[in-house]
Amino acid sequence: MDENKILAEKFGMKTVDDIGSFPFVQDRISLAPYAFAKQRKLLPIDQDEHTITVAVADPLDVDGLEELRLLLKKAVHPIYCPHPMIEWAIERCYHQKEGETEQLFSDLETGKKTEEKETAEGYDLLEKADQNPVIRMLNAMILEAIQQGASDIHFEPTDEGLSIRYRIDGCLQKRPSPPKEYQIQILTRIKVMAKMDIAEHRLPQDGRIKLRHGGREIDFRVSTLPTVHGERIVLRILDKGNILLGLDRIGMESHILKAFRKLVQMPEGIVLVTGPTGSGKTTTLYSAIGEINDLGTNIITIEDPVEYKLAGISQMNVNPKIELNFARGLRHILRQDPDVIMIGEIRDKETAEIAIQASLTGHLVLSTLHTNDAPAALTRLADMGIEPYLLASSILGVLAQRLVRQICPLCKKAYTPSEKECAELGVEPKGPFYRGEGCAHCFQMGYKGRHAIYELMPVGGKIKSQVLKSQDAGELRKVALAEGMRTLFEQGVELVALGITTSAELLRVTKMDQGEL
Repeated sequence: MDENKILAEKFGMKTVDDIGSFPFVQDRISLAPYAFAKQRKLLPIDQDEHTITVAVADPLDVDGLEELRLLLKKAVHPIYCPHPMIEWAIERCYHQKEGETEQLFSDLETGKKTEEKETAEGYDLLEKADQNPVIRMLNAMILEAIQQGASDIHFEPTDEGLSIRYRIDGCLQKRPSPPKEYQIQILTRIKVMAKMDIAEHRLPQDGRIKLRHGGREIDFRVSTLPTVHGERIVLRILDKGNILLGLDRIGMESHILKAFRKLVQMPEGIVLVTGPTGSGKTTTLYSAIGEINDLGTNIITIEDPVEYKLAGISQMNVNPKIELNFARGLRHILRQDPDVIMIGEIRDKETAEIAIQASLTGHLVLSTLHTNDAPAALTRLADMGIEPYLLASSILGVLAQRLVRQICPLCKKAYTPSEKECAELGVEPKGPFYRGEGCAHCFQMGYKGRHAIYELMPVGGKIKSQVLKSQDAGELRKVALAEGMRTLFEQGVELVALGITTSAELLRVTKMDQGEL
């Protein structure tokens, strides 16, 4: 039972569990300074002619209510609300307004200045304190990218100035550029925050930044690259609030989910997840680990780099500077008595051989490969020099996956597909297809969010026999299809028919596989 709620009821204070329907929260109105609301864990949520209604997480915080009364010059009426709900409401009310970043750039170009004030590392992006123009611009861009669900921010120097692009749902989208005179200062500011050498402009560098956004911490992986126009910087946004972990939460069809769960619960062997960069392979592996993580299982991972920290699991970064690669790290992991090993990626023969040896000596190994489909994973390992009998005896199964963009639900419209479009998908023109026309909700793209499609190839008797005969991807694919494997493309066609994605998006994502259909 919530002790603060019991206190509130004892004092005769009204209690509510959800303040999302109150006017100030719905309309994103913020009367009190953000730092004050966050520190005191309170938020004005409604008012009448004489009184302001305030949601409080601490019913004993009389001083905070008195400060708010003096600040707003009105009587305050407190009601109790749980702290997590107030945190959510504060983040909503103090969210950056749409177009605020572009307006800031415009104001700076027209000469509006602000008082300079340095900001400490790890500050809160929602804090609206006075800052110098460079910090304000960078904060505005980062905040806008987070609010729009971007996975990366690209800062690219050009002849015209600094080009800004956000990667949203896997596709880059152009955003307004800051004034050209601030270009070098913005890039230097990023390097300072990431603890990079600001005097080094000739060599690539890597770093990390940790910031807060309301009630949660967000990490950024930073990479610089020297180009002819200056240093190009990419920020990878690692927001735990956006990651869905759990095999039942990542969009697997029921029959694939059942079969994949069976594979990752095996005591030994190798399970591979394949697909291009950004297709969600790491999320799938983390979800698989979550299924088997318990006190009786020793799970160790080696990654490049560790993107999300998982409770109860030992995670290790590779470090080329000290010659700690996947193969060397894997050898040391095997001395730590692991039950399950996750390898970020099998890149070479040495790593593959150690992984296979581990699987043959009683360990479950999870890893990724960069191949177009599931059968090609076995071909890739054979090309690395792994003997066919080792592949047949160690590989339990291969999961290939892609992420297709979903049609925006607010601007979704039906249309009649052409014969050519139906022929490309291999379907009869029976019902309507759907597409997004573009609206403010999806930033005129017609898509909002992504949906995964999967192709699972368990390595059973017939696949093993084929591997021993030939490791050709085409032949393996024929056997897998005969065994009941459904392709990425076939699952994508179903999503098109259901109005979840478009035929153009499916063909964009699976075009590498079409020659083999």
